[in-house]
Amino acid sequence: MTRRRLHIAAVVLTALVSFTSPGAAQTTAPATLIADNIRFNGSSTVTAEGAVEVFFGGARLRAESITYDGTADNLRVQGPLTLVDETGSTVFIAEFAELSADLQEGVLQSARLVLDRQLQIAATEITRTEGRYTQIYQAVASSCEVCFDHPTPLWEIRARRVIHDAEEQQLYFDNAQFRVLGIPVFFLPRMRLPDPTLERATGFLAPTIGGNSTTGRHLQVPYFIELGDHADITVTPWIGVGTQTVDLRYRQAFRNGDLTAVGAASWDDLTTSATRAYMFANASFSLPREFRLDLQVQAVSDRGYLATYGFSDTNLLESYARISRVRRDEYIEASATVYQSLRDGVDNDVLPTRVAHAEITRRITPAMIGGTLTASLEGTGFYRYSTVDATATEANGRDVFRITGELDWRRSQTFGGLLATFEGALHGGVYNTQQDPAFGTTVYRLTPYGAVELRYPVQAMSPSGVSHVIEPVAQVVWSDTYGDAAPNEDSFIVEFDEANLFSLDRLPGSDRRETGARANIGLSYSRIAPDGWTVGVGGGVVLRDEDEGQFTDGSGLNGLQSDFILAAHVTYPGRLTLMQRSLFDRDLSFTSSEVSLSWYGERHSLASVYTFLAADEGEQRSDPLSELLLVGNYSLASGWDAGAVFRYDFAEDFTTNTAFTLGYANECVDMEFSVSRRYTNSTSVAPATTFGLTVSLAGFGAGREGRSVSRSCRG
Repeated sequence: MTRRRLHIAAVVLTALVSFTSPGAAQTTAPATLIADNIRFNGSSTVTAEGAVEVFFGGARLRAESITYDGTADNLRVQGPLTLVDETGSTVFIAEFAELSADLQEGVLQSARLVLDRQLQIAATEITRTEGRYTQIYQAVASSCEVCFDHPTPLWEIRARRVIHDAEEQQLYFDNAQFRVLGIPVFFLPRMRLPDPTLERATGFLAPTIGGNSTTGRHLQVPYFIELGDHADITVTPWIGVGTQTVDLRYRQAFRNGDLTAVGAASWDDLTTSATRAYMFANASFSLPREFRLDLQVQAVSDRGYLATYGFSDTNLLESYARISRVRRDEYIEASATVYQSLRDGVDNDVLPTRVAHAEITRRITPAMIGGTLTASLEGTGFYRYSTVDATATEANGRDVFRITGELDWRRSQTFGGLLATFEGALHGGVYNTQQDPAFGTTVYRLTPYGAVELRYPVQAMSPSGVSHVIEPVAQVVWSDTYGDAAPNEDSFIVEFDEANLFSLDRLPGSDRRETGARANIGLSYSRIAPDGWTVGVGGGVVLRDEDEGQFTDGSGLNGLQSDFILAAHVTYPGRLTLMQRSLFDRDLSFTSSEVSLSWYGERHSLASVYTFLAADEGEQRSDPLSELLLVGNYSLASGWDAGAVFRYDFAEDFTTNTAFTLGYANECVDMEFSVSRRYTNSTSVAPATTFGLTVSLAGFGAGREGRSVSRSCRG
């Protein structure tokens, strides 16, 4: 009889052989037996031989032969055998077993337990009880692959007994001995560890050995506390000398949002303050009618704390509460923000550190004239703590509140191959100023715009499928501002690039508007190949009827003729991205330049950015900026990988930051060593060298995301 026919026959015979407890009429889940040969020995004994398979309630048993004793209601299984539980994450491998008919209880000899294809526990005997508890005697546990040429695993835990609680997803070790390369390292009479299927549970996480030339050496020991399915907290004390630090992370999920807060407190003698601390918190919630509430809190005890302890390299803290809604043709926002600068020498009392803002923007299509009409209305308030009136050179305690609005209409029309765009806009505002005698208490301003833009794209296709597109663009714009001058709070730094070459206004805020008659001229070329290669080059210039002195020298927009802008990119998806943009005058003197390169391979990645900005007193930059940043990673053989970061300041002629990481990962261990050096020096932060070492064992807990290593022995 063929195996296929035996399978059909076995299904029919489940009425006679149910593999359940006595009183089979009470059960509703009979077992299924498949084998090459099935024999009935009397009325209560069945013997199956040859590629035997038993299925019961999701569990699966494979063996060479099985004998079912109906009187005792058990199975005698001759191996090699494999038993997989109903979840598929627990696998038993043994030479011999006596099991209950439902496969939930029994004894396995010369056996191994494999959890989630990660952790293996070998033993002389394994006892399974109630389908939940597994007792393993004379056990050796490891997630390392043991090969013929390397029979000793990198690490292992030997124990007199191990109990696995499948429901709690925990492993309990009695008389545990931890070994590295076969050498005993430490002994614990009792030890509890999570099994690989457990994603969240109270307990210790992988520790980190670290050090800093300023704060000293320390051991970070994270302790994770589960506060139900919706929240958890991680407490990490720094055990070391010189300083005492505890950092915290709290997370909570709500029905309509989530909250994450991180912070730390330190006690050291590096400053006059006995206690130093910081807290960063973010929360986001969905509100009725598609609104969203976003909250952020950033606070620190002193300017140098974050950089000294390596928590963050930010130099501007931002705390806010914001309600917003985004729809296809509408955006609404109301927010209150508090800023705090951490830069040395910056007085936060004379900065507009308290900002209130509200805006609404809607886009409609007028029925009579067509095109797109965008209407916006916003109100913004800037508040300074200083009570000193502003002067000609210092804002001091100046406070400003403004209400501005804008209407912008735009319509495009095609004439043959020529694309013409007509645009008109009207921007107006009311400004109220306090503590600044240079400006009126209340001023009104109105700025109309008019523009015509012409584009003539030309496309050609080569026989190989390569597409070439050339597009010349010319735009004429006029605008003028009527009304008294208002304080400039948001239009100091102007970025002139290919993205705003054809904008009506290149000033970033509402306090200053670009005025005068001007022509924006540009030309772009694109090459798109079927194999994915893309090349693009574009450039342009702005010509003015009159220089109204609105822009600084460093902006590239000053004078009757602006600097030339040149932008180019070369892209191959997933492999290479090269981008360049520059501003330069007729004498090829560069105002700004930026070059970025990203290069990816099967074993390496490289990213670099070079930035240059000329000195500009108008933007409070007395010296030029010239900086190179390199970030690289390379995957070495046998699980090793290395990374490096290098930052160099050409203007100051010194290295500002370097970092190096070396990691190793295989199927049973994941470790990383890092060292970095910060060379910058200030009154609040000193140069420092930092190192860290983290080692985590695979097979306990869910592990780190993105760390998947093949388990195989290579000859």
